Amino acid sequence: MLIGVPKEVKVHEYRVGLVPASVREAVSHGHSVIVEHDAGRGIGVSDAQYEAAGATIAPSAEEVFAQAEMIVKVKEPQAQERRRLRAGQILFTYLHLAPDPEQTEDLLKSGATCIAYETVTSPSGGLPLLAPMSEVAGRMSVQAGAYCLEQPHGGLGILLGGVPGVDPARVVVLGGGVVGTHAIHIALGMGADVWVLDRSTDALKALWRQFGRPLNTVFSTSDAVERHVLMADLVIGAVLIPGAAAPKLVSAELIKGMKPGSVVVDVAIDQGGCFETSRPTTHAEPTYAVDDVIHYCVANMPGGVPRTSTFALNNATLPYVLALADKGYKQALQDDPHLRAGLNVHKGEITCEGVAQALGYEYRDPQDALTA
Repeated sequence: MLIGVPKEVKVHEYRVGLVPASVREAVSHGHSVIVEHDAGRGIGVSDAQYEAAGATIAPSAEEVFAQAEMIVKVKEPQAQERRRLRAGQILFTYLHLAPDPEQTEDLLKSGATCIAYETVTSPSGGLPLLAPMSEVAGRMSVQAGAYCLEQPHGGLGILLGGVPGVDPARVVVLGGGVVGTHAIHIALGMGADVWVLDRSTDALKALWRQFGRPLNTVFSTSDAVERHVLMADLVIGAVLIPGAAAPKLVSAELIKGMKPGSVVVDVAIDQGGCFETSRPTTHAEPTYAVDDVIHYCVANMPGGVPRTSTFALNNATLPYVLALADKGYKQALQDDPHLRAGLNVHKGEITCEGVAQALGYEYRDPQDALTA
C-alpha cells in the first residue's frame, strides 16, 4: 500500500502522522511511504531522515493526497485537505466529528473511508489512540491553568502551590479518566488543593488508591458541580463520551458566579467542550474572558509539545497503520472489532453511532457497511 503523510496545516499544529522509525517499519512490511516536504520540521525531523528510513519526499500536499491510498495524519482534515480526498481513499487520523457538521458533510461527500483515532477501542474498554494525547493534554492543562492564574495574564494572581503560610490554589477536575488522572498528578505535584468529581464510584476509588489522602474525591451531581466550581480558582474540564458531543456540565450562569480572575481549561473542547461558554481557541490566541473568568480552550493542546506528542502517538497508532496496510482496510476492520469501532465514515454513510446522534444522520452499522 502507498501511505501518505502530509504536513499538518491547522494553526500552530506541528505534529506529524508518522515518524521515521514508523516509516521504516512500514517499508519493511513491503509498503511505500510518501511524505510531504518539511512535514517533520516541527518535531525536529528532516526530509533526509525520512528518506533514510525509506520514504519518498513529495514537494506538496496535493501530490501526497493524489498518490496515496491511505492518508495518515494527526488532526482532523482542514477544508483544503478535505477537498483533496477521493472515493476509496483511507483517512486515518483524529476526526472529532460530533461537534463539526461541516467536516462531517465534506467527508461524506468525499466517498473516503475515514477511521478516527479517538473512537478506536481496546479489549479493556479503553481508547488506546486517544489515551497518549489525553495524557499530554491532562498534564498541559495544569501548566496552562497555572500560567493563566498569574495576574499579568488576567488571573487572580495565585501561585498554584502557594507558599508556607499562604493557601494554595483550589483546583477542581471534572472527570477522573485519563485526562483527569494526569491533571491530578501534575496539580498535586505542584502543591495545589485538588478536588476531582466523577460519576463513577469505581473511578473515584481507583484515584483514591493511586493518590491517597492529598486528593479529595467527590461523587458528581449537579449540586456538587455547582458548589465546587463556585469555590474553585482553576477548573479543568476532562469529561468524554467517546465519539459524542461532550456534556455541558457548567452553565453560563455558573460561570458568571465564579470568582473574577478564576480560570477554566476545557480539554473537552475537541468534542464541543463541557463549559457552556467554551469556544475553540488556538495556540496563537489561547484565551478569552467571559464574565471575568479566563477561558483556555485550545483545540489541539498536545500540538504545543509536538515532539513528545508525535512520538507518544506513533507508539500507539503504528500497529493499526500496519494492520490496515498489510491486510487492506476491509479485512483489517472485519478482523478487529476494536479497530472497526474507529470507522466513522464509509462511502457516504455515518458508521459511528455517537456522531449520527449528535448531528442527526442515519446510522449504519460498520460491519453492515463493510460487507454491503
